[in-house]
Amino acid sequence: MTTHLLPPGIEVFERGWLSANNILHYGDADVSLVDSGYHAHQSLTLSLVRHALEKYHLAGLNKVVNTHLHSDHCGGNAALEKTFDAEIYIPAAEEGAVKNWDQSLLSYENLGQECPPFSHHGLLIPGEEILLGRYIWQILAAPGHDPHSIMLYQADHRILISADALWEEGFGVIFPELWGEPGFEEVAQTLDLIETLPVSLVIPGHGKPFVDIAKALSVARSRLDYLASDSDRNARHGAKVLLKYRLLEWRKQDINSVNQWIANTPALVSVANILNMDMEEFASWLPKSLIKSGAAKIDGIYLVDVG
Repeated sequence: MTTHLLPPGIEVFERGWLSANNILHYGDADVSLVDSGYHAHQSLTLSLVRHALEKYHLAGLNKVVNTHLHSDHCGGNAALEKTFDAEIYIPAAEEGAVKNWDQSLLSYENLGQECPPFSHHGLLIPGEEILLGRYIWQILAAPGHDPHSIMLYQADHRILISADALWEEGFGVIFPELWGEPGFEEVAQTLDLIETLPVSLVIPGHGKPFVDIAKALSVARSRLDYLASDSDRNARHGAKVLLKYRLLEWRKQDINSVNQWIANTPALVSVANILNMDMEEFASWLPKSLIKSGAAKIDGIYLVDVG
């Protein structure tokens, strides 16, 4: 792994796909965590933080910083706030949605996901800076996957916390396009921004940190061209990711409950409309498509996660 390239005072908790990576920053004046995982994994998130605090002889956790407010990045916020009295920092554009806890604006209702309510204490404003542990980080706008997402850049050590704007093998689903809002051009602009930065190490939202930024950008642009050339392609991909994500939490679920969840998830209803399918046809197609890709299987009446 590339953790030897991290400067003192930063540790990455590499999670998986249900929970985004967490990045701990610690110094004399501040101890911060970037992103907090999914709510179903909050006990593990607390355990990881407690272990690190003990390991580095730290008094507590000052703040939690969210790159964006998808449930896999902020599902542990409430538990961290309660346990450590940590302050929560969110992208500035989400302030009203969090203050009023509008689950539609926050995407949880739209994407068929869950997130325990949390409060916020500070805002992340693109163009400004924030202290995380020992270092000052630049806050950068990174729309595309989520219109309000931000990235964090440390110029002295040339480190980019890219969230879901850039992975080693692509980027997060371009969700806005699923419900008729622009996303493709925003992803392209975010990739262009990353290319202008002197970056030696990327810490993505999912997957291990990586150093070959040119290759990752090339893969991401190729992927973007593939998806943007056919809106149906992006819609099908997004739908499969949403069901796979839910199945990661369920592990297995009876097919009738799966079909009910599909029919009651607004983003999937929107995808069905894009693909010109009625909901019965779409609810039949989506699990079969996941099975065909090898990401799930049928066991009697159950749809079962694979891999």
